[in-house]
Amino acid sequence: MKKFTIIIFAFICIVSAKEKPNIILIMADDVSWEAFGSYGAEDYKTPVLDKMADEGVQFQHCYSTPICTTSRVMIMTGQYNFRNYTHFGYLNPKDKTFGHLMQENGYKTAIAGKWQLNGLYNSLPGHDDKSRPHKAGFDEYCLWQLTQQKKSAGERFWSPMIEKNGEVISKETNKNLFGPDLFVDFICDFIDKNQEQSFFVYYPMVLVHDPFIPSPDTVASASRGHERNKEPKDMQAKKQNFVAMVEYTDKLVGRIQTKLKSIGQLENTIIIFTADNGTHPKITSNWNGQKVKGAKGSMLDAGTHVPLIVSWPNKILKGIKTDALVDFTDFYPTLAAIVGITLNNSDPIDGVSFLPTLLGKERDDREFVLCHYQPYWNKKPGQFARTAKYKLYRDGRFYQPAKVLLEKNDLSKNINSEEMMTAYKKLKAFLATCPPAPENKKEDRNAKNRPTFSNWTKLQ
Repeated sequence: MKKFTIIIFAFICIVSAKEKPNIILIMADDVSWEAFGSYGAEDYKTPVLDKMADEGVQFQHCYSTPICTTSRVMIMTGQYNFRNYTHFGYLNPKDKTFGHLMQENGYKTAIAGKWQLNGLYNSLPGHDDKSRPHKAGFDEYCLWQLTQQKKSAGERFWSPMIEKNGEVISKETNKNLFGPDLFVDFICDFIDKNQEQSFFVYYPMVLVHDPFIPSPDTVASASRGHERNKEPKDMQAKKQNFVAMVEYTDKLVGRIQTKLKSIGQLENTIIIFTADNGTHPKITSNWNGQKVKGAKGSMLDAGTHVPLIVSWPNKILKGIKTDALVDFTDFYPTLAAIVGITLNNSDPIDGVSFLPTLLGKERDDREFVLCHYQPYWNKKPGQFARTAKYKLYRDGRFYQPAKVLLEKNDLSKNINSEEMMTAYKKLKAFLATCPPAPENKKEDRNAKNRPTFSNWTKLQ
């Protein structure tokens, strides 16, 4: 009788664990909205993500920061960069992440892809700690650039050097293998092992960052060694490789969906796809009848405006393109809302959940998004706030980016409508409540002064 009771109890626990949906958050590297078919791309074929948009919700106004680490710290901790960002390539191990959030609420958690958060570039304390992903809230990991920075150890693509749950897998062991495939293999294995309980997978992709190299679909199997990581000099060849990498990104998302479907978990899984910043400036794309030059590193629209597509079969709206504003602080509270978690004093205060938008319900909507940008990586810093239509920098420049992507028409001296004046005044008042903007000068990774405002009040 006792044994029978234990079996029944175990079954109840399994059923309870699966009451909450699985969540897979995918973040592509260095690619913006102009490279995806559902957003109007003309140079790329992305059928998997296009179908996700057709069957789910596509956000037309999701905003990141201009480079990878600032966005990654922001999305993982739900905090604006003025609170906790101090070094390129570094996540403060004291910060609570969405990995911790999901772990605390019964989820099995995994991360695969690009890490680059140990502080390698400044040799910060713990930069060689292989357990840092575990300490950031992930039960399992399979990562590139965890404790190894030098490219001679292995690039992220062909014959990569990967660290997996404390084990270093050398480029010799991974000879002729493609890193992005290995990360998805790991994710699919993790899903398979944990299909009886709720799981959270964070997949910060290594695609489609430079070097722009051929994908497995565009290179012969006899020529897939580490030497394949060298980017061609010809600009047309670079673009061809970039196209192949974008299209392979789409294919990998499809592989994850196929795995979920094979174990009967596709309808119980919410998939969120976004990107960390704009496309590399070496790449120019045809989009909706115009040319868009990548603006990674810049605060231009093409550097900070990123895709956001959400799929959750039979649970959220279908085929909706929404103008609701989202920035990277919003992912943390959205994950909490999906799972039914009430946030407390240990959680961030900046973000606003976009779950109501997915469900077609009234949302405590954000009126503005903020970008506070000091990369410490030889890029020009700054601060702006924006609505879907208008954008105001802290230094007074005022634009309507959708009309002029390169922001060459400062409207601050030519405000000619009541709508424009209202937006300008509201944005100016909002920015006045924000911490000071970074000084208008480039700071490199050896900067001595790194101000943060961790206790600044909630902005909106």
